Amino acid sequence: MFRRYQRNQEAPTPPKIEAAPEEIAFKQRQRQERDKKKMSQSEIADVQRESKRQDKLLDVRMELHKRLLETLNLAVLDKATEQELRQEITIITREGLRDAGVVLNGSELEQINQDLFDEVTGLGPLEILLKDPSVNDILVNGPLQVFVERNGKLELTSVRFKDDRHLLRIIDKIVSAVGRRVDESHPYVDARLADGSRFNAMVPPCAVDGALVSIRKFSKEKLSIDELVEFGAFTEEMAAYLQAAVATRLNIVVSGGTGSGKTTTLNALSSFIDDSERIVTIEDTAELQLQQIHVGRMESRPPNVEGKGEVSQRILLKNALRMRPDRIIVGETRGEEVIDMLQAMNTGHDGSMTTIHANSARDAVSRLENMVAMAGIEMPLKAVRQQIASAVNLMVQVSRLQDGSRRMVSITEITGMEGEIISMQEVFKFKRERIGEGGKIHGRFVATGLRSHYAERYRQWGYDLPASIYVEQAG
Repeated sequence: MFRRYQRNQEAPTPPKIEAAPEEIAFKQRQRQERDKKKMSQSEIADVQRESKRQDKLLDVRMELHKRLLETLNLAVLDKATEQELRQEITIITREGLRDAGVVLNGSELEQINQDLFDEVTGLGPLEILLKDPSVNDILVNGPLQVFVERNGKLELTSVRFKDDRHLLRIIDKIVSAVGRRVDESHPYVDARLADGSRFNAMVPPCAVDGALVSIRKFSKEKLSIDELVEFGAFTEEMAAYLQAAVATRLNIVVSGGTGSGKTTTLNALSSFIDDSERIVTIEDTAELQLQQIHVGRMESRPPNVEGKGEVSQRILLKNALRMRPDRIIVGETRGEEVIDMLQAMNTGHDGSMTTIHANSARDAVSRLENMVAMAGIEMPLKAVRQQIASAVNLMVQVSRLQDGSRRMVSITEITGMEGEIISMQEVFKFKRERIGEGGKIHGRFVATGLRSHYAERYRQWGYDLPASIYVEQAG
């Protein structure tokens, strides 16, 4: 079998191809990395000793925390100042360590006092990660695995919980503070931390190896358009185009994958909205940070213990139409509210915006079609597409690339219908060129050469963009 593809043994052996210097250097770096990972027996023993010491410190901390709860007067805890509470914790810690016969050095004692303070007043082991400005996401896979995302890359941390009960107690502390619950009968929850960070948890029996926690940290500093341009998310020409699109009240859908920067992009686009306009925002978890004066914010609500009292995004959206908004911004469209969003865009609420999960502009249109079908609306496919083509003007596609960087990879206009197909044209795109050292992706933003379908609209509104921004620049 496959004999006809085998090389003839009598044929001369092909000449040996010498590897390029770059390839030789690359393989040498790989060998060096592998050598670094090989640990000596003494190094392995040191790691094991450190691991045992950390386990012992964790046990001591949990015992001290139990002693704190028995000793502290929790009724007056809220009235005590931070200094008073820290002094009380220090005294109880010293007594507990003396009784247990445990000796710690100065830095370890200071660390355990801070950990106990976080346990009493904050979220325990998670507190140090929440305070770290370089951390974007915190991902907990059971009590012994806590990952964080820094600069778009996931990394395992040394943060640990004592056991499943310790992790579940922290989860319960978070959700009870916002009037929600999570238990075996209702094993998942969405909530918001005090600083605005988005929190999601799944507990056993649905979580097999211990509770799963995801925290998307709330950025206190909203990234401006200038900062995003400086970071390389898009170019000044694209920013000028988007400013014209928002200011002239085009309806915009921002699409992308999880963690690609959809909400950040939506926040940035909202900065182009004039202060004289009334904006109503609708979200499952309030994350948008609009800087305008006239903003009405609404957040959906899950059902209570009895399964009643749910307020969905669709109900909020229907109610918002009666609140005289100039623009409606939906944090994320993912269900039956899509039909109301499209109707709002079609009935006088020009300039509305939303986000959607999709891998491309064309996929985003398909997802809109599917969501209309899932909402139980019996409409012919052509009618659905006409609704979408009439409602949505612009698709902004954002993506997180393999190196962790976030880019606005495409700006696509919806220009109408051609038969039963929605016609679209891409105005700007990100063109990948090569992968550099460390896996960094190099590329550039280019114009496709197509003049905007809405160029005349921009001109009438006073945004006469030069024709040169639609032309690919050399280099």
